[in-house]
Amino acid sequence: MISWVSGIDCLNGMKRFGAFVAFIAVALSAKADLQLRYDRPATCFEETLVIGNGNLGAAVYGGVQEDRLSLNDLTLWTGEPSWNKVYSPNAWVNLERIRMFLDQEDYAHAEEAIKAVQGDYTQNYQPLGNLLLTDLAAHTDEGNPYSRTLQLDSAIARVSCGNADRTYFVSAPDSVIVIHLKGRNGATIHERIGLNSLLPVEVKCTREGDLQMSGYVAYASSPSYTSSEMMLHNRRGIHFCTKVRVLPLGGGEVSPLNGQALELKNCTEALILVSNVTSFNGRFKDPVKEGRDYMKAVSERIEKAARKPYVQLLQQHVDDFGRYFNRVSLNLGNTDPAIAALPTDVQLRKYTEEKQANPDLEELYFQFGRYLLISCSRTKGVPANLQGLWNEHLLPPWSCNYTTNINLEENYWPAEVANLTEMHQPMLDFVQSLPPSGEISARNYYNVQKGWCLGHNSDIWGLTNPVGRRGGDPSWANWNMGGAWVSTHLWEHYSFTLDRDFLSRAYPVLKGAADFCLSWMVEKDGFLLTSPCTTPENRYVAMDVNQKTDAEGRPARDHAFVGGVFYGGFADLAMIRECLLDTRAAARELGIDAAYQDSITAALDKLLPYRIGQRGNLQEFYHDWEGEDPYHRHQSHLFGLYPGHHITVEGTPDLAKACARTLEIKGPRSTGWSTGWRVNLQARLRDAEKAYQTYRMLLTFIDPHGRGGGGTYPNLLDAHSPFQIDGNFGGCAGVMEMLMQSEYKASASRKQAGQMGTSAVSLLPALPDAWKAEGEVKGLCARGGFVLDFAWKNGRITSLKVASRRPTRGTCQIRCGAKSWKVSLNPGDSKQLQ
Repeated sequence: MISWVSGIDCLNGMKRFGAFVAFIAVALSAKADLQLRYDRPATCFEETLVIGNGNLGAAVYGGVQEDRLSLNDLTLWTGEPSWNKVYSPNAWVNLERIRMFLDQEDYAHAEEAIKAVQGDYTQNYQPLGNLLLTDLAAHTDEGNPYSRTLQLDSAIARVSCGNADRTYFVSAPDSVIVIHLKGRNGATIHERIGLNSLLPVEVKCTREGDLQMSGYVAYASSPSYTSSEMMLHNRRGIHFCTKVRVLPLGGGEVSPLNGQALELKNCTEALILVSNVTSFNGRFKDPVKEGRDYMKAVSERIEKAARKPYVQLLQQHVDDFGRYFNRVSLNLGNTDPAIAALPTDVQLRKYTEEKQANPDLEELYFQFGRYLLISCSRTKGVPANLQGLWNEHLLPPWSCNYTTNINLEENYWPAEVANLTEMHQPMLDFVQSLPPSGEISARNYYNVQKGWCLGHNSDIWGLTNPVGRRGGDPSWANWNMGGAWVSTHLWEHYSFTLDRDFLSRAYPVLKGAADFCLSWMVEKDGFLLTSPCTTPENRYVAMDVNQKTDAEGRPARDHAFVGGVFYGGFADLAMIRECLLDTRAAARELGIDAAYQDSITAALDKLLPYRIGQRGNLQEFYHDWEGEDPYHRHQSHLFGLYPGHHITVEGTPDLAKACARTLEIKGPRSTGWSTGWRVNLQARLRDAEKAYQTYRMLLTFIDPHGRGGGGTYPNLLDAHSPFQIDGNFGGCAGVMEMLMQSEYKASASRKQAGQMGTSAVSLLPALPDAWKAEGEVKGLCARGGFVLDFAWKNGRITSLKVASRRPTRGTCQIRCGAKSWKVSLNPGDSKQLQ
């Protein structure tokens, strides 16, 4: 039997105890508009409360007799370093034949031949296991109302049931999950604490009195949609260790139970600390031979946290999380108190089925996106994946990897505007680590000797090759514009922060992506384009001169070829255009590479111009073909409108109109992440009502036990379906895009080279009628290094404050409708303009 000196026993005197109680009351006080709340336990993952510190995460079920926390570590992936491994050596030799087929408009043979230009698949993100808290006192919930809440501004989950209250949070300062148990009205606690996992593990009680789970993951695996193989060896792959320490507060006992669990009894209050460390030590190091000393690290974390009283653990966590979350506040109006009092899932269902007005819920969804980004993106070089941080499957949907044809990038759309630039850093670090692998892929698969590329998928090991194992559908497997897309995040980060040191470090990576684009394009009829190409996950319906057409001149589908490989795709060209524009702007900003700037300008002048189809839509394919699915979830050829910047309502009105027509043809319904993207596209088009209706569509209630579809689960996580976190971030970004849009006007000529540009901001560019009466937002970041607080009434600005976080004095030009302001500020200064 082991007895612990409790944290609370270390508090000296009633004065400190009084401060402890007062702090707990403040920390756990509920701001109803920032709280998810439920009146029953979760029955599936899509009903859980997700918590995390950017590395370690948990999904809280909140059961009465048994509570389950499913655990995750962001660095727990199958696989080993693969950056210099080539699945299909010299695959580029097939390109000449593929291009010949395409020149002959022989798409069927091109479709088959390009499969030779495919490499291996990514690895799988893994679940860590489950922490199980079983009530041995056989308390019932009779007479005690059940409550389960997640407070977003403090990142604290709470469950009140039976005769106990439970508090959960994941501390970034102390790298532990903290669970505080307290009996109601002096009720005693009697709990069994256990661990289990789907992975090969050993669970035991240690001599120090901890519960320990150690294990490893497969050193190679395949996606669930292929062979689903898992190759295991205890001396290969990432290893890990989870430790649990139970601390009764004010007396009580903890003892081993069958050597594989802990028993807690005879106390009214207790603290449970959980930590995990893996052997992952970077994508270039073998996790066994060069791995992190994970056993030592996890022991140090537990020991350090156990020396702190609960109040200190809690306060440091709340302070740490709050310094990010509290930067932005949003008020879109007031919800009827009778609606606001309902559980979150009931509100969401009524919002969908009864079309209720609920601005509080719309605000909550926005702030939940910010909460999620803080909670899942704080690990250096390891960005949030398809499910952020939270996953319960050995073979998760799409490997829970980094899908680079939209999903990885969408995760980070809100980062800069939502005042969470630090959370963008893991993505930026990841992008900057890709060139060594990407250069090998560029040479081996595309015969491009200068620059780097990235395919459809990547993982923690930085895979860059086109996937598919020579048998994948080319419409997704052979896409190679990932480098062009992800590299735009480097310039985006700079345009918000104006961090010259960062830009100097990032420029070679941005230039390398541009180099690949310049080398990969071919000339056809005097224009530069890509051949072969695909457009992400979509397929065309093609016809030739001998094929029949329907009454409207479109390919008769029973006589048409349906495929994914072609030439001159406008999604490719949109991403290339944005990448080249960003690279040239970066060179001008740094005052370097004048000749290279000229070569980019020359290439931009020769890029195949956008084309508008016979239906008024922006063409996706070189020929005016229809997609196999006219309502397809991907709208990659609209990249230049959003997240790119080279299609605008003011600057390219005809192209903007064609984008609007494309969205009209696609219709209102899509997957969760695609709907999130469309909110931003409609906002950029300044169509306030369509942007708002699309946002409402994103908040469609999806019953996890029902038919599925795109929308939002009861716990506000995005439904693709299944769960993908990108839709949460797309929706969060979309709200800000409706309220504020900005542009960084970089140095435009050689004479200005090396100078910092100015900021242009548009307020309320897509404000819908539902939010027009009155509202306020504080803390939004604009490109060019400014932070804005503003309020409105009846669609007109009533208050406006601008602060500068630029490194030098700079100018911000602001407009809202016919009204405009211009302000020049020194670093750190602010000014009230209205």
